[in-house]
Amino acid sequence: MPSVHLADRGVVRVSGDDAKTFLDNLITCDLDRITPEAARLGALLTPQGKILFDFLVFQAPQEIGGAYYLDVLKVFAPDLAKRLGFYRLRAKVAIEDLSDSLAVVAGWDAPRPSDEAGLVAEDPRLPALGWRAIVAAEDAGEFAKDPAEAYHARRIALGVPEGGRDFLFGDAFPHEALMDQLQGVDFDKGCYVGQEVVSRMQHRGTARTRIVPARYEGGFAADLGVEVTAGGKVLGKTGTGANGRGLLMIRLDRAEEALKAGETIRAGGIPVRLERPAWIRFPFPGEPSSVT
Repeated sequence: MPSVHLADRGVVRVSGDDAKTFLDNLITCDLDRITPEAARLGALLTPQGKILFDFLVFQAPQEIGGAYYLDVLKVFAPDLAKRLGFYRLRAKVAIEDLSDSLAVVAGWDAPRPSDEAGLVAEDPRLPALGWRAIVAAEDAGEFAKDPAEAYHARRIALGVPEGGRDFLFGDAFPHEALMDQLQGVDFDKGCYVGQEVVSRMQHRGTARTRIVPARYEGGFAADLGVEVTAGGKVLGKTGTGANGRGLLMIRLDRAEEALKAGETIRAGGIPVRLERPAWIRFPFPGEPSSVT
């Protein structure tokens, strides 16, 4: 059973009588859809609708308090806790960075561990990503059967982006980071920070830039953050890559024009072929516009 300790992930806990309402008024996902059995992808946005932090949200069982645990890039955990604190005002909540005492682990191609291991749920983004869990830091070694690179290679091959790796925080909209495709934005929930902009992009279909998966010619991925070009025009930049696969943040319309003109798309000078996974529902460059 492949399993990894994601040592670069931290945990922020939000607890207290008002924890659910407090978070629901701030983040992109609907707290009603989060249970101890079901985690959810979510984000805290700027008022202008750009992603400040993305995370997976877990809930503890009510018998141990029912608090919410945000699985976030560890280096950003202190900033997330501080930012949430700005919104606390008189809400009855406690916000704690528990990254030193808790750890994040993941596994796939096998049944998930029992709930006794910690907070365990199927990865809410894609079933193929397997399970995810928050465990005591001292227990993380039990799950470190494979290097973390194995998890990221699988994530990249599946086409799933991650904040702080494939897009910069404060620079990308949820649609650009595919959060609308990965159940990270609930468009039928109440208000949250940045909702107006995100809803407008959804209803008007104005997301021209997206992260898309690609396969590199020759089996070697380009470096992170280099230009993606075609016909002398810049389409965007590269995200993470592994085993000849990679994620690219590109302008869809420019990629479509390049492909129609018979031009080769290159990432860091390496020819690439864009590949649409089955879970992507928006019109994809080089494919019939009937894809929705």
